[in-house]
Amino acid sequence: MSPMRSLVACLFVGVTAVAAHAHGPTPQKVEEKIDIAAPPAKVWDIIKNFADIATWNPALTSSTGTGGNENNASRTIVFKSGGELVEGLDYYSDKEMDYLYRLSKEKIDVLPVSSYTAEITVKPGPNDGSTVTWMGRFYRADTGNEPAPDKNDAAAIKAMTEYFKTGLAGLKAKAEGK
Repeated sequence: MSPMRSLVACLFVGVTAVAAHAHGPTPQKVEEKIDIAAPPAKVWDIIKNFADIATWNPALTSSTGTGGNENNASRTIVFKSGGELVEGLDYYSDKEMDYLYRLSKEKIDVLPVSSYTAEITVKPGPNDGSTVTWMGRFYRADTGNEPAPDKNDAAAIKAMTEYFKTGLAGLKAKAEGK
C-alpha cells in the first residue's frame, strides 16, 4: 500500500472512531397505561380540558392556560416539588379522546429533559371501563456526550415515568371516586 493510501486509511479509521464515539443523545420513550373502572366519557370529561391537569394530577399544585383546547393553546404547570413548566397543545380531538402536547421551554431543574412531546388517550377498557395511555418522547437534560448522572437518559426516563404514573394514579382515584 502506498504511503498516501495508508495515511488516508488511518485518517478514515480515526475519523470513523471519533464520529462513532461523539454521538449525541438518543430519543427516549415512556409509555404508561392504567385501567380505570369508569366509562371513557367520564374519564375524558376529567382530563379533556388541557389547562386543568392539576385537578387530577397530584404531582402538580396548579395549572393555568390560554387558548382552551385549540391548537397552540398553552398551559403553565406548577410542580409540588417546585418549579413550573410551560407546555403547548399541538393536537386535540374530543371525538378520539386524545391530545398531543409539547414542552415549550426546557427547565432541567424542574424535569431533567431538554425537550418532550406527550400524548394522552382514553379508550374503552375492560369491564366497561377505560384504559388511559400516556406516552412521551423526550431527550435527556444534558444533550452532551458525557451527561452527569442527574441529567442522563436514566434520570430522564425515571422522572417522566414517575410523573406519568403519579398523574394516572390521581386520575384513577378521581374517576373512581376514591
